[in-house]
Amino acid sequence: MSTALIIVDIQNDYFTNGKMELSNPDKAAANAAKILHWFRQNNKDHIFHVQHIASSPELGFFLPDTQGAELHETVLPLEHENRIVKNFPNSFLKTDLENKLRENGVTKVVVVGMMTHMCIDATVRAAVDLGFETTLIDDACATRALSYQDKVVSAEQIHYAFVGALSGMYANVISTEDFLKQN
Repeated sequence: MSTALIIVDIQNDYFTNGKMELSNPDKAAANAAKILHWFRQNNKDHIFHVQHIASSPELGFFLPDTQGAELHETVLPLEHENRIVKNFPNSFLKTDLENKLRENGVTKVVVVGMMTHMCIDATVRAAVDLGFETTLIDDACATRALSYQDKVVSAEQIHYAFVGALSGMYANVISTEDFLKQN
């Protein structure tokens, strides 16, 4: 059984002065970089960098050919590592991610990235639906506060609600430290 790392949307627009700043993206990216380093040391051919490119300017961020859409320097892919470009929250939707995983005999995936409530949630659920045993590194993910009507929900509450919903039925949710200790 082979394991792959999927790094979802750790892109410049999510960081300070980006077009969609998240809460604590630097901490999440630093933890994702630790997981990436472990995979590079132990599982070199099974690293997938997912990059969201907006299919419409109405999205307002990740616009094609902009610095904001570029992958963040903390997790830049090496030349031989896989890069997947997507246009939807689900990293599998209309991409070749599933085919590449299957071609490499991957049965387990480890997911890190941004935004917890959107692309991480969609990607983890899709991975499980496709039959992959999934681990989510909770502190290697980041999100932002959300609001609807007159209610505001903090980034921390959003993160824990979505991670809590994924824990168990969808994913083994663990910290960076625990993942590195166990592997």
